[in-house]
Amino acid sequence: MRASIFVTDDDEVVRSSITRRLSRGQHDIRSFDSGEALLEGLNNDIPDILLLDLKMPGMTGLETLKHVRSKAPQTLVILLTAYGTIEDAVEAMKLGAYDFLIKSIDLSGVVPVVERSLAYLTLRRRVSFEAQGSAGRYALKDLIANSPSMRGLVSQVQELSQNAKTTVLLQGETGTGKEFIARVLHHNGPRQEAPFVGVNCTAIPRELFESELFGYERGAFTGANQRKPGLFEQAEGGTLFLDEIGDLDPAMQGKLLRVLQERSFKRLGGQKDIEVDFRLIAATNRDLRKEVSQGSFREDLYFRLHVVVLELPPLRQRHEDIIPLCLQALVKHGKELSKNIMSIDPDAQALLERYAYPGNIRELQNIIERAVIFCPSQTIMPQDLPRELHELPKNPVVSEVRGKEQVVRMEMTVGQQTLADIESALIEEVLRLSGHNKSLAAKRLGLTRFALDRRLKKLPDTKS
Repeated sequence: MRASIFVTDDDEVVRSSITRRLSRGQHDIRSFDSGEALLEGLNNDIPDILLLDLKMPGMTGLETLKHVRSKAPQTLVILLTAYGTIEDAVEAMKLGAYDFLIKSIDLSGVVPVVERSLAYLTLRRRVSFEAQGSAGRYALKDLIANSPSMRGLVSQVQELSQNAKTTVLLQGETGTGKEFIARVLHHNGPRQEAPFVGVNCTAIPRELFESELFGYERGAFTGANQRKPGLFEQAEGGTLFLDEIGDLDPAMQGKLLRVLQERSFKRLGGQKDIEVDFRLIAATNRDLRKEVSQGSFREDLYFRLHVVVLELPPLRQRHEDIIPLCLQALVKHGKELSKNIMSIDPDAQALLERYAYPGNIRELQNIIERAVIFCPSQTIMPQDLPRELHELPKNPVVSEVRGKEQVVRMEMTVGQQTLADIESALIEEVLRLSGHNKSLAAKRLGLTRFALDRRLKKLPDTKS
């Protein structure tokens, strides 16, 4: 990110040194020799970042900061201070300064603190959709996709968003963001001006689901005192999102199938066919193919839904996205709770990265919200995170997808886990990835089937 940076210090050598260092990053830099000169400069331009010396003749750094806050409330202010002025630096932080830097002879700390500021500014801009409409909130460019699995998904979403008719099935564990991706597809495509109607198939009582979906005419049943359009009609021209479709009642599965085939329906108690035009996006955390084989999900509806399938990876397979997602949630909840928390301590980051997140992104957001609530400073520390993050991971092995390859990562806490623990977890994970096909798992582990069986018999509670 290229930024506008103002440097204010009465020492010309300090100003020149900082300017030289930061100019290597192609930033737009202006320098001022006093607080008065800086405030005059703010009348013409507002910087992204301001480096401000605390001890200056004339207007002091603290006095200058008070005026800066009113003139440039969004500017990140970094205080430059000598060892003897730490108390003043703390006071400045209370006034809204972002960070402070203790001056060293070579000013080597300038670049790292500015880089942290730039990272925060980038994230702040990425979540500025809080003040914008849905189009900004679900912009494709704001999706965090540093991991290979998410980069592939985002590429597919980008293509599908321009296709206004194709049915999409989103599959993934609870909390992986299926509804969010559904909204991204809607708000980045030709139907974005029309309604997005979301329905949780488990939230509406079975006996009411048909009337909610189809609507009804007056007198269709006791209590139907007036005509009510159903969700099919409400989604006209837009998107109908059916969440947890794997839990849909079998009778309703057949009725939904007919609507998808005919693109028309009748309200309850009605005689007239009503034509509808909407895009269907369905989501489930179930294995629908398995549900079909067990007879609990209609095969014909499955194939009607199975046009394009997007697999949303669990967070444990998105290791590179964990900290960016945490920082995004930090900015979001900081704004909501009016707390000036801007960073996460490296030790806290390590705890966040090693956690398995059984609740996926939803759990991560809850963890960060809780941390923001209880954090007493401007930085999330390890003690601000919940107890479960401090416990050793129960499974030291985590799998993820990189491109077309499945990768297994192992983490061992020296002195607290044994080689046998790691071997046991590795075998169990490879077995899971192989669909519990022992011959395939043995091949992937470089073992014979006999050797794998022998190891399995040594594992606790393992049925061989």
